[in-house]
Amino acid sequence: MTKARLLRLSVVLVSIFMILLIIVYWDNVGTAHFYLHTSFSRPHSPETIPGITAGGDWEALPEVDEFLAKLLSSSLKQNSSTSRKTEQLLVQGSIKPVVSNLEENVRGYDWSTHNARNSLDQEKLQIERQRTLREFCANSSFAFPTKERSFDDIPNYELNHLIVDDRHGIIYCYVPKVACTNWKRVMIVLSESLLDQGVPYRNPLDIPREHVHNTSTHLTFNKFWRRYGKFSRHLMKIKLKKYTKFLFVRDPFVRLISAFRSKFELENEEFYRRFAVPMLKLYSNHTNLPTSVSEAFGAGLKVSFSDFIQYLLDPRTEKMAPFNEHWRQVYRLCHPCQIDYDFIGKLETLDEDAAYLLQLLKVDRLLRFPPSYRNRTASSWEDDWFAKIPLAWRQQLYKLYEADFVLFGYPKPENLLKD
Repeated sequence: MTKARLLRLSVVLVSIFMILLIIVYWDNVGTAHFYLHTSFSRPHSPETIPGITAGGDWEALPEVDEFLAKLLSSSLKQNSSTSRKTEQLLVQGSIKPVVSNLEENVRGYDWSTHNARNSLDQEKLQIERQRTLREFCANSSFAFPTKERSFDDIPNYELNHLIVDDRHGIIYCYVPKVACTNWKRVMIVLSESLLDQGVPYRNPLDIPREHVHNTSTHLTFNKFWRRYGKFSRHLMKIKLKKYTKFLFVRDPFVRLISAFRSKFELENEEFYRRFAVPMLKLYSNHTNLPTSVSEAFGAGLKVSFSDFIQYLLDPRTEKMAPFNEHWRQVYRLCHPCQIDYDFIGKLETLDEDAAYLLQLLKVDRLLRFPPSYRNRTASSWEDDWFAKIPLAWRQQLYKLYEADFVLFGYPKPENLLKD
């Protein structure tokens, strides 16, 4: 009887082990080049990234998670030789691209040299940014929607902005209008998830914009369920604990101006039909609008910044559908109170932050971050853009984006919120 029980137990254990091996193999097949991890995917110590205690706030993982983590880590040796070969290839990154996209044609690239400002103590800067974020996430008197929920409570569809690079152990939460096109390009180069004539891209700016924003190009958290089923959250937590997690943010009001400029001041067919037409009908009393954006622009029919603000404040907007990602709040895109980010970059210090981050990730020999846009929306434009927006609207708009201001240390724009 005892032997029979032992036999059954052995069969069960072997079956579980085989299932887990299949999962690991599935992960390999699911990535573009059969890589899972490199030596960088080991847990980071505080010395690796100053001010970071990776995983320090996490509860102990369940035994199944630990077992999965060990299985996943077993592929480290398989990738070490490949990683060393890759690191020998230095991306030139100085070749200016042929810009075909309308937005990039209009805005252009700033190819001037940007020297890191010595006055910026990046280590202290990161410590301060993380301290601010953690303090307000822990502050019970500061409330905003979704703050109190756990990571397990976040629906899969809300995890679609978390891009995973298993080759280097990196997770990037992209925020539209915060250099996300170029950071996505960097992630494609690092993960080798896209090929050009059978060869992975080496220069981020060689990657066409239409491929950059194609959702099939990137491995994101929301895709885990299809691959791993009930194991998906376990794997997410393992990677969140072991990998380096970063995001870039921007002054919330300036980000709104930038979104308006790129989506409504340039001819964009999709945004004209989905957003401009309803705005023009609701807030400018236009009827019988042209079916194409080129016809509308030719007739002088454009959404005003006032129309855009009304749309954001209109309670009917969110009842129809969640905010578009280009103006959705960062806390809703990246869940900063549920995910312990190791690095918080800001667009206002993009050149310095990007250079420092690539060094910390130990990939600065592989590539450099692409140059900034020449005429990037500036914070000094806020007064002019909001001059014709009623005070009450500005105050409501601040309440709508207050969590982003506070969590990421942006000062309250008092000059816009008072007479």
